[in-house]
Amino acid sequence: MRDKEEFYSTLCGINGKDVSEYAQLIGDFDFSRYVLKISGIQHDTSGRGAATLFILRVPQIIAMFPPHLFNTPVRRTALEDFLTRKVAGKIEALARYDEQGVSRRRMFVASPGQKILPRSVMVVTEEYIEARVYVNLPEKDGHIAGDAALQVFFDDLPALVSASLIYCNLSESEVHDFVNLMEDSDQVRQVLPTRGWVGFVAEGGLLSRAASSDLPDYEQLVSLGVSAESAVELDVPNSGKVRGFGVPTGVTVVLGDACSGRVELMHALAAGIYNHIPGDGREMCITVPDAVYVNAEAGRSVQHVDISAFVGDEGRYADAQRFTTSHADAVSSQAAALVEALEAGARALLLDESDSAPEFLALSAAAAALLPGVESRVTPLAARARQIADELGISIVIGGSATVGDFIPVADTVLRVDQHQVSDITQQAKSLAMKTPALKARSVDLSGLADRGRWVVPSSIDPGMGRFDATIDATSVHNLRFGRTSVDLSRVCQIADVYQTLTIGRILYYAKLRYLDEPRPIREVLDLIDRDLSTEGLESLTRDLRGDLARPRRYEIAAALNRLGTLRITRPPE
Repeated sequence: MRDKEEFYSTLCGINGKDVSEYAQLIGDFDFSRYVLKISGIQHDTSGRGAATLFILRVPQIIAMFPPHLFNTPVRRTALEDFLTRKVAGKIEALARYDEQGVSRRRMFVASPGQKILPRSVMVVTEEYIEARVYVNLPEKDGHIAGDAALQVFFDDLPALVSASLIYCNLSESEVHDFVNLMEDSDQVRQVLPTRGWVGFVAEGGLLSRAASSDLPDYEQLVSLGVSAESAVELDVPNSGKVRGFGVPTGVTVVLGDACSGRVELMHALAAGIYNHIPGDGREMCITVPDAVYVNAEAGRSVQHVDISAFVGDEGRYADAQRFTTSHADAVSSQAAALVEALEAGARALLLDESDSAPEFLALSAAAAALLPGVESRVTPLAARARQIADELGISIVIGGSATVGDFIPVADTVLRVDQHQVSDITQQAKSLAMKTPALKARSVDLSGLADRGRWVVPSSIDPGMGRFDATIDATSVHNLRFGRTSVDLSRVCQIADVYQTLTIGRILYYAKLRYLDEPRPIREVLDLIDRDLSTEGLESLTRDLRGDLARPRRYEIAAALNRLGTLRITRPPE
């Protein structure tokens, strides 16, 4: 391995030459406290996507992170996330300004948001700490700017390593608190099934953050309260006892008007599939990992989805068992989204009337009496919820005020949110609901609803564009460019950040190359992807190392696939 003196000599020797001479820096170089690994050079300095990937590997004999900080997968993910944030913060501090006062950032890292999840930007092992940083190599008029490059390699990178990747230079309490919180959150998530819950929300959570942005004005937030009779306590490994309330399995109605805190609570439950960083406000809002928030999405395409449990086989819903449209209405789009979530393996469904089609949620018996034949055309979720819970074992949490009354007679639990305080009013609600006759649903066998195979036609998954085999990019959190197709994910609210969106695109391409040499059912493809990501990691998705991947859930992968405009579905082979 070459050392930093050789690197310095080589860099000085190519100063002023064509940028292609940067290729002489490819290789591994020992910088004493860390190893700089460069596997290839990108010459286009127009933006982060074309920057060169630098791998900074610090041996543990120098980094000296105590093993107990990464001795389990959960703690390792937490430590990697913490170090990524430290690297991102130091890069921001190192940004310089030109004579016009414009910040010139030569280094970039895939900075995480509020959520903690496995990423490819940082790797922690017993032997080393590895950070993957993108750098725009300095150039001027197509020639190497040697002085600026020396500053990057011999000032900025050493400062970055020293400030972010050496344990003794970090706040010990900050590191430990971060990792311990992640472990506590994961412990609560593991406990949920044993308590018969699909979610747990700690008292005092600042849930408004989930409904607005990741960086709200804290003074405008209201913390969540829990009535004394509804409160429970959980023991966690590091923080002791946590007080809050559990959201039970089965059918749960969350009552509250738009200003009560109900919407914020429902959105926080949707975000609770991930752990959150200290200070977020949702650190102890925890949901089972297979909960899916189901929205209405008028205008989306639907390919051969069986929505016959919710609509009759007539009119615009002809062939409801294999419903297909390029422009779904609100009812059919939400019915399709629900069935697609079950197909992907969801065990809990979250819905709120603010994001739903009213006609899909409920139709009062009084209105049905005045609409002859309506029960044969639309069967709302309220009339099907009990059957879904009992026959499929799927939990449903539905929030609202105006349209959820029909759920109360079939609900196991009714929670009320009033002025950001939660209380259990099941008995009171049931006594009132007994006076309202329930709408009867058509008899439908739901046993195969989530198992009826939809097989992907391989040729319909095509990320190619022009001379490129794959053009994949995430222009925002909710927009994926996949070849010539732009996938609108604006109603898929449980995507964590833009890097997760990008990874979903890489996964679709990976699935095409590795598993779609012939038609396969969607659920089988998702199972195979989950297996590979769990055993081989995010590195399995690409030939070259990347520092901008973040692991998504199978449900968001399925959501993107189902919204891909080119997707075609075929029948299972005989």
